[in-house]
Amino acid sequence: MTDIPVISVDGPGGAGKGTLCVALARHLGWHLLDSGALYRLVALAAEERGVPFDDRDALAEVARHLDVSFELRSDADLTEVFLDGRRVDEALRSDAAGQGASQVAAIPEVRAALVERQRAFRRAPGLVADGRDMGTVIFPDAALKVFLTASTEERARRRYKQLKDKGLDASLRDLLTSMASRDERDAKRAVAPLRPADDAIVIDSTEVDAEGVLARVLSEARARGLV
Repeated sequence: MTDIPVISVDGPGGAGKGTLCVALARHLGWHLLDSGALYRLVALAAEERGVPFDDRDALAEVARHLDVSFELRSDADLTEVFLDGRRVDEALRSDAAGQGASQVAAIPEVRAALVERQRAFRRAPGLVADGRDMGTVIFPDAALKVFLTASTEERARRRYKQLKDKGLDASLRDLLTSMASRDERDAKRAVAPLRPADDAIVIDSTEVDAEGVLARVLSEARARGLV
């Protein structure tokens, strides 16, 4: 399967990875892997099934048997996520789901259970992989590796606006605190810490809009013969 091209996009939450990856997958006609959603799904499924986050073996078992699928919406730059046949993408975008994902993602047994499942998304004609260790661990041979980041303040502001636009209660101060805490935890975890791959293109989107980021990545893809 190594002849099937992969574009990996890693980085912290709120940097714009999801928007970029959906746009890339749509533009290229490639498959999409939202690996962050997989960890959020593990946390959500564990909570629904009464599995505590400190029971590593039980969490790994939940990860192995997730019935999950991703579908690109034709009318928007969004991904619909289905767990056990029901749509759960709105629940997965909550800050609580993000915090749960960060906790279970730090568990080696969970990460090991999801490695092969993530690699199985690699199908012709190509894959856009969105996550935090796509270019460093899951697809180290990716044809193009992108690390997308932005300032913590800007990422919190974006998440705040996203939640308010959905009519949900949100505190910018709380989002900023939880985001900084998650960044630190993800960067310092022993297994697959959040960092750019050595050969990744690092893009700071603090003052660059989604169209500008997409144009930059497509330019890099063309330089590698992927477009």
